[in-house]
Amino acid sequence: MNDQIIDMLYELYRKWCGKEASSHSELPPSGSSRRYFRIVGEAGSAIGVYNADKKENEAFVSFSRSFKQVGVNVPEIYAEELAYGIYLQQDLGDETLYSLLTNVRASNGNVFSSELVGIYKKVLRSLIQIQMEGTDAIDFNKCYPRAAFDRQSMMWDLQYFKYYFLKLSHIVFDEQALENDYNRLMDYLLEVKHDYFLYRDFQSRNIMIVNGEPWFIDYQGGRKGSLQYDVASLLYDAKADIPQNVREELLGYYIEQLGYQDRVEFESHFYAYVLIRIMQAMGAYGYRGFFEKKAHFLKSIPFALANMSSIIDNHPLPIEVPELMRVLNSITTNEQLLGIAKTTKLKVSVSSFSYKHGIPTDNSGNGGGFVFDCRALPNPGRYERYKSYTGRDQEVIEFFECEHDKMDAFLSPIKQIVALSVEKYMERGFTNLMINFGCTGGQHRSVYCAEQIAHWIRERYDVEVVLKHWEH
Repeated sequence: MNDQIIDMLYELYRKWCGKEASSHSELPPSGSSRRYFRIVGEAGSAIGVYNADKKENEAFVSFSRSFKQVGVNVPEIYAEELAYGIYLQQDLGDETLYSLLTNVRASNGNVFSSELVGIYKKVLRSLIQIQMEGTDAIDFNKCYPRAAFDRQSMMWDLQYFKYYFLKLSHIVFDEQALENDYNRLMDYLLEVKHDYFLYRDFQSRNIMIVNGEPWFIDYQGGRKGSLQYDVASLLYDAKADIPQNVREELLGYYIEQLGYQDRVEFESHFYAYVLIRIMQAMGAYGYRGFFEKKAHFLKSIPFALANMSSIIDNHPLPIEVPELMRVLNSITTNEQLLGIAKTTKLKVSVSSFSYKHGIPTDNSGNGGGFVFDCRALPNPGRYERYKSYTGRDQEVIEFFECEHDKMDAFLSPIKQIVALSVEKYMERGFTNLMINFGCTGGQHRSVYCAEQIAHWIRERYDVEVVLKHWEH
């Protein structure tokens, strides 16, 4: 099946640009069944997508073209064969808001810097554009599986939380009393206007950063809904772990930019939407973690519980939902659930270096790690136009991804080798792993490889990744 998908995507690439594709690499899987491939050829790189859910594909393609018409930063759809479940879209690179957030905080002692606040404000301004201009542009008949975040959609999320989180984590509850509270909560949520475009999964892993600007992906679940929901998704994104004072600053900024007149009313319903969003996310963590046994999803639970506890303590709902509150208080104090975060997280140090100055020293006490020699790869440093750039610059990235086909053959087996160690280290509770990439000057090849592997590990595993370039 995999070969058939690749053949179809290569043919789609040829139909798009009239040139042949020369190589491909599969991107790390997400929480969905969609599969993404970076397709490289004479016309540059593109992202090929395979998804068996044709209605979801139709929604994404339709929404993408509508957003493009009103100037929202979304990937261009180059070509499609939706009957076969494939389409080709613009390659936005590999840096997500989440990976940027992680890198900046790692280099600033976990401080949420003014740089990050500025980027989040850009994201919020773009969200307003999506909610306002997008609403007029979108064909809501394409929404899937439902055209609105209405009572039925809300109930799906609440049942998801009940059956995949509460039951699988063995939380005791009165089912009828909880259903009654669900209905009271939905009545309250639906009091606000809810005919704007609701992105649905507006969180840091679905926001790309391209030349310092936010671009948006994975909005195929969009539908009509309230303004509050997507802001709640962004600011209470579990593993982004935004400090509470920064959340309040960003929420105030959003309301100000929106021009909303009654901030108290907006915030009252906002925190109710935060709760239903957290419950939906916890249903997903339970399904992926408890049921599918994907342990890295469980690592988000303590962050979600901390967010939920903060809302319960500081922003109580103005409605009576006693069984729901009893259940939420029960899980936020559950030692077994909270203990998921207490296991020591593996720290993976990824470095680039120059062989002129030697291999970096491992100061962790682990005695060293992998060293990969990049000097057999094509060297952009031999060309005058690349000498002032590094492996992080787009010009050098395009050199490796578009002009030469050796890099994928070099990195693919490295990923397999590294994966074996990361998974075994996590299983055995080891705390440190070091991965080094060296080249002649430590500027182009080694930097590019270190960036790619660090991103790949960060997206695939729940580990701490520390990236360092020794020559700059």
